[in-house]
Amino acid sequence: MQIGPYVLKNRLIVAPMAGVTDRPFRMLCKKLGAGMAVSEMITANKALWTTPKTLRRANHEGEVEPIVVQIAGGDAQMLADAARLNVEHGAQIIDINMGCPAKKVCNVAAGSALLRDLGNVGRILEAVVKAVDVPVTLKTRTGWSQDVKTALQVARMAEDAGIAALALHGRTREDMYRGAAEYDTIAAVKQAVRMPVIANGDIDSPQKAKYVLDYTGADAIMIGRAAQGRPWIFREIQHYLDTGELLPPPRIAEISAIMQAHLAELYDFYGEYSGSRIARKHIAWYTKGLRGSNEFRQAMYQLETTAEQQQAVAHYFDSLARHSDRLQYVADSSTSAEADALA
Repeated sequence: MQIGPYVLKNRLIVAPMAGVTDRPFRMLCKKLGAGMAVSEMITANKALWTTPKTLRRANHEGEVEPIVVQIAGGDAQMLADAARLNVEHGAQIIDINMGCPAKKVCNVAAGSALLRDLGNVGRILEAVVKAVDVPVTLKTRTGWSQDVKTALQVARMAEDAGIAALALHGRTREDMYRGAAEYDTIAAVKQAVRMPVIANGDIDSPQKAKYVLDYTGADAIMIGRAAQGRPWIFREIQHYLDTGELLPPPRIAEISAIMQAHLAELYDFYGEYSGSRIARKHIAWYTKGLRGSNEFRQAMYQLETTAEQQQAVAHYFDSLARHSDRLQYVADSSTSAEADALA
């Protein structure tokens, strides 16, 4: 898999997720097998470029190349300016967001709302590609609604504008994250263009990853929600693609160490107060479906310091290790809503 001059180590990419794919998470996913990771979206609104949130999102210190920054907005010139600024700050690939379905993004005519105005889509693609001398990629959806699917048109426009690769989520904006992603549109787009196409949506296991790659003919796959609390999914998928065999569940001691290291990175990146609160949703994702996890999380949410949090996590995983040396999952339906509330 190649994007511009960058040859990725594999075909597994971490999807940009607001509030999730910060530098600590991106670096962890790359360490555990991802070939590339895309940053949280950075606004093209100049008035917000110097806010603490934007400056943190633009922090790539120590990150493994290539450094990919996603920009979001609805004005071609503002997006071009944002692309130039981020390249000056170290971005090696610029990704344009035309896929986010969130109301606060669509209400300012950005993200997937752009799919209702293909004229503006064309202006944005051309302006951003011309503004920088690094590869520009695009992430989008199949269309605005089931009745208005524009993926083929957008893909051809993107290729004509010089976009280096296209990531396509198999849902419309109207679908949000409901229902199942469909892959027929991704397959059709792959057949219609020469640039690399990355399939995205509902890829949550090694078997599903192989199925989507085979069915769509995509050059790579992009994984988002399935990596939350399970960043080792990338090595599991790569092993399956290489051998046709599934790795055994990871050992509890290893996951405890991965999680503790991730928490330490979050605390260092965000500071004591914000770090402990941002860590809560990651802890919720890591422990989803594990023995006694609901009771553990309810107690963990009451903790106020990073030291207390790390100690509680260590004790919880020690208790798991007394029953088995490998992760064992049981039913747990509450975690997703909890983590969403904490996001």
